[in-house]
Amino acid sequence: MRNAIILGGGMVGVSTALHLKRRGWSVTLVDRKEPGQETSYGNTGIIQSEAVRPYPMPRDPASLAKIATGRSNDVRYRLASLPQHVEPILRYWWNSAPKRHRELSVAWARLIAYAAPEHDILIREAHADNLVRRAGYRLLYRHPKAFEVAIAAAEENRRDFGTQFRVLTGSELAKTEPLSRDDLPGAIHWLEPWTVSDPGGLVSAYARLFERSGGRILSGDARTLKRTSAGWSVDTDEGRIDAASVVVALGPWSPDLLQPFGYRIPLVRKRGYHMHYQGSTSLDLPLIDTARGCAMAPMAKGIRITTGAELTSPDAPATPIQLRHAEAAARELLDLGTRVEPEPWFGTRPCTPDMLPVLGVAPRHRGLWMNFGHGHQGFTLGPATGRLLAEIMSGEAPAVDAVPYRPDRF
Repeated sequence: MRNAIILGGGMVGVSTALHLKRRGWSVTLVDRKEPGQETSYGNTGIIQSEAVRPYPMPRDPASLAKIATGRSNDVRYRLASLPQHVEPILRYWWNSAPKRHRELSVAWARLIAYAAPEHDILIREAHADNLVRRAGYRLLYRHPKAFEVAIAAAEENRRDFGTQFRVLTGSELAKTEPLSRDDLPGAIHWLEPWTVSDPGGLVSAYARLFERSGGRILSGDARTLKRTSAGWSVDTDEGRIDAASVVVALGPWSPDLLQPFGYRIPLVRKRGYHMHYQGSTSLDLPLIDTARGCAMAPMAKGIRITTGAELTSPDAPATPIQLRHAEAAARELLDLGTRVEPEPWFGTRPCTPDMLPVLGVAPRHRGLWMNFGHGHQGFTLGPATGRLLAEIMSGEAPAVDAVPYRPDRF
């Protein structure tokens, strides 16, 4: 029997483990925490079928100046941490040029097309329908010009990819959500995405499905990964385990694990924060405030506010400036209530400079596979890339041409 170790218990790792298990592999999932307790836990909880283009880096001087001078809540940075980000950010900026971004979007959209269908299968098999709502989410605009530009972009996506949306005026939005004002330009309601009231809970449900199908989940340290004569080994709480194949699905920690084996894979590591609030009227659907760089989403724990990106060191202490600005912006719109947690949660999104995930076999090590670097969309894309990698590992014809995602492109 073919056997594999999956390193990483987020959406990507759990989904990869499930897809290998259903193809007859013996699979052990290893993580230091319970499944779904890192980056997969802390997002806005949207399965974004409308996200047919990856997020580009702003290139216009006005946006870059706002970021550089700390006037943008979308992106903030620590000056002392910038040296480690310069190279991947410059490559990210280069790939965000319109022509290159259009080319990369073709490969990105092929993955997104499989996101909701693959989630649908796992949601039903995991009996997790109670966590999922299929009614879309809304993007709020505070400035008429930005609203016009967004509508034009949405219409282009509908023309090119068939994504469905509805334009709401400010007064129409105020009738659908408990907003304290109705004088905003309006919102775009993306109709097809699904929203999840407990993102970490959905990953946990998938993990329980994996265990019911015969998979093992062990606590262990990925840093103990070693090459052996027969394949690979990792130390766990139950002792050393061995397998012919290993999949690195550790999100932002993946490059550090792979570096001793001679692989240098650049990432733009984007830290994000969230906090829950209770004691007010809840939102109907997630609402993203595009002007203030934050999102508000109804969750099991209350309204969750999530922030944009902070460029900082992985081990840097929390500096939730963006969260404070996001909370102030939300209170302009909602009776937000009070904070649930004493301190904000924070985690890191792993973004490659070309905005595409790293997926496939390591070029110089037999049995070493990679599945990480999904940027803002690991929660959305995990089941799709998990299926794709499992197909490649099993010698099947992949549902999507995997060449654009191969690790050796770096």
